[in-house]
Amino acid sequence: MTDLHSKYPAISDLRDAAYRRIPRFAWEYLDSATGTEATKQRNRAALDRIGLVPSILHGEIDVDLSVNLLKRELPLPFGVAPVGMSGLMWPDAEGHIARAAAKAGIPYTLSTVASQSPEDLAPHLGAEAWFQMYPPRDEDVRRDMLVRARSAGFHTLVLTVDVPVASRRERQTRSGLTQPPRLTPRLLAQVAACPAWALGMPRMRGLDKYTAKTATALSSTQHAGYLLRTSPDWDYVKWLRDAWEGSFVIKGVLRIEDAAKLEDLGVDALWISNHAGRQFDAAPAAIDVLPGMRKASKLPLIFDSGIEGGLDILRAIASGADFVMLGRAFHFALAALGPTGLDHLIDLLKKDLEANMGQLGARSLADLPPTLRFD
Repeated sequence: MTDLHSKYPAISDLRDAAYRRIPRFAWEYLDSATGTEATKQRNRAALDRIGLVPSILHGEIDVDLSVNLLKRELPLPFGVAPVGMSGLMWPDAEGHIARAAAKAGIPYTLSTVASQSPEDLAPHLGAEAWFQMYPPRDEDVRRDMLVRARSAGFHTLVLTVDVPVASRRERQTRSGLTQPPRLTPRLLAQVAACPAWALGMPRMRGLDKYTAKTATALSSTQHAGYLLRTSPDWDYVKWLRDAWEGSFVIKGVLRIEDAAKLEDLGVDALWISNHAGRQFDAAPAAIDVLPGMRKASKLPLIFDSGIEGGLDILRAIASGADFVMLGRAFHFALAALGPTGLDHLIDLLKKDLEANMGQLGARSLADLPPTLRFD
């Protein structure tokens, strides 16, 4: 691990290495946002405005990074957010990431539109397996997905509610990626320039059961899931709450006035996210929503969007989050270094958290000081 920390001491180093190792269309799919990418930039700028005053003369401390989330004890305050088509970044991406998460004891969230199915992942899941659902319109499909997820070993259901329609993602469109993915001459040329990236385009195996008879071509920012999904409403959330026996999380919450109603419906946690800038380019920075959401709800708050290191995780927790998820970072690590990169990323984040908590004199995450803002 020492050599990796010398060469790749930050997520930005893994990102740079990933850029050199995967085809351009795969990179654009992973790294791009939508519009002018103002929301993606806003996420970074807003995190940088959050300050924490360091402590002095607090003596030596042993840092405790553990958290309690959804009545489960976790060793670290971060986990893996869902990323569709992970297999586009690296062969068996979902399997590699699930195994790394299981080894570390952190949550791994499988996307509905992953390149592997819940059944594929079942042998590799740890105790903290979450399943993210894009909302199927058909009730029978819905019920079947829940049964499959539960049978495979997923105990927490995450409903993503901030994708009522496909976003444009202009960078992704310009890359030439098609849906379903296929190797055109243009894309083959990109693959040839990245020999470490294996040939063969992934498909969404979790949806094969429902889309096998469908041949409809979709735009590059859509996928087979759009043939099945609907834009959910409040009744849909109630239906899922009644149908799912485990923990139930709503992902993509930004309006503070929605918190109380979701709490009344029996949701177990709110996931504050602007989809990392991939959906709507006029959305607020997700971190700016956290303090108001913390005041509005007693539910656990999960956070993503813009996290680039341990200090950002601490900024989010100090702003009101109970837990933080990262999506792109795990895929940068895998694309950069293969499976070894995942263990390195987890260790990198752990060391970064410990170093920054040492600066703050915080023995636990509950000891973080109040935030201040640099305007």
